[in-house]
This record gives sequence, C-alpha cells and structure tokens, in this order.
Amino acid sequence: MLTASPLAPVFAALGDVTRLQLIDRLAAGEPRSIAQLADGLELSHQGVTKHLKVLEGAGLVHGHKVGRERHFVCEPQRLHEAEVYLADVGRLWEDALLRLKQFVEEP
Repeated sequence: MLTASPLAPVFAALGDVTRLQLIDRLAAGEPRSIAQLADGLELSHQGVTKHLKVLEGAGLVHGHKVGRERHFVCEPQRLHEAEVYLADVGRLWEDALLRLKQFVEEP
C-alpha cells in the first residue's frame, strides 16, 4: 500500500521553483556554499538560506560548517523515495486505465 504522508514535506519543498533550482545546482554532488548557490539567482543570501532550511527540513539537503561558511549537499535518497512513490502511483493509474479499457471494450 502506498503512503504519501512521510513524503509530503518532500513534495511541498519541491513545489517551489527556487528550491528546484537549488536542488538542480546541488545535484552534481559537490558541496556548495550559500554564496555559490545564490550566484545568478535574484535572491539574497538570506532568501537562499530560508529555502535551504525548507529543503533541509524535508531531508533533501544537508548542511555542514566549513570554516565560517555552511556548505550544502543533496541527499539523493529522499529524491529516490519520491521517485519510487510516483512510479507506484503511475502503475496504479495504468492498471486502472487498463481495467477501464477492458470494461469498455467487452462485448
């Protein structure tokens, strides 16, 4: 049985274009500072920090101190869990549509 409740914070966090951009920048796997993540975004460092806190709360990124900076990395496991959930939902819909098609096409 599918259960989305543990993944609700993940989907909520990914529902913002800025947070998706931050995930995209971290997807390469290299730790990046807030300044590096803010580069090219029309957002202050404080704004980026707020978005990173949401992502961190959802388990999508992890921050650690390096000297005076905080560096962030992507946590791919949470993305994988969301991907698995969506694939399961997709299979359920495909099965439902197949049953509907068979019902409609029965003589």
